[in-house]
Amino acid sequence: MAVIRGIEVVVFDVLGTLVDEPSGLRAAIREAAPASEESSVDELLALWERYRDREQKRIGQGLRAYVNTEVIDAEAAQLVAEQAGFTDPATVARLATAGRRLPAWGDSAAALDRLARRFPVLGLSNAGRTALLRLNAHAGLRWHQALSAETAQAYKPAPEVYQLAVDAAGCAPDRVLMVAAHAWDLRGARARGMRTAYVRRPVGDPPRSSDDFDGQFEGLDELITALTVSQMASPSPC
Repeated sequence: MAVIRGIEVVVFDVLGTLVDEPSGLRAAIREAAPASEESSVDELLALWERYRDREQKRIGQGLRAYVNTEVIDAEAAQLVAEQAGFTDPATVARLATAGRRLPAWGDSAAALDRLARRFPVLGLSNAGRTALLRLNAHAGLRWHQALSAETAQAYKPAPEVYQLAVDAAGCAPDRVLMVAAHAWDLRGARARGMRTAYVRRPVGDPPRSSDDFDGQFEGLDELITALTVSQMASPSPC
């Protein structure tokens, strides 16, 4: 098992890493269009995800002014409604807030609680401020601090988003560990000088053979063991 030494602050990605975003969106789409077959729900989910990814990339490329995830989700919900053929405004409005009601993975809440007894723990999410607040409450995620990319008016992997976490930590970047189920997210953190740990999730983006992360773990319990063992061996203040 990898042991990660010299870490003072742990930063977690949220969407996909601590909550099951596709499952939550799929449930919201099924609620909005209950008569749809499973294959149709999958197509509508794919439409939502493609639109979200495209618009966030357009913002990152300077092709669109920054808007937060709630704006993008509202646009995605409207596309899904048009494709599925429902028009009730209340149904569309509820679907647009699906990002506030995503379920946590089974180990997320307990792992955060355990880790927070030994380290300052931050959340760093592309979710907008209000969406992140409501999502944390719904999923039972408790932090020392939760940071939204909305503060930087950008989306990960833009470096200014990771800088939010480094500034909040008050440490050199190489004392701050970014944890994510997305290799692209960890590459962005590593480029900013942060340490990196990949945690496998069913919906994540797995590392390439060329990725050189500080650790790769099958779950959060394994990650916490690697961190707490190293901290007990060589504690060092930030």
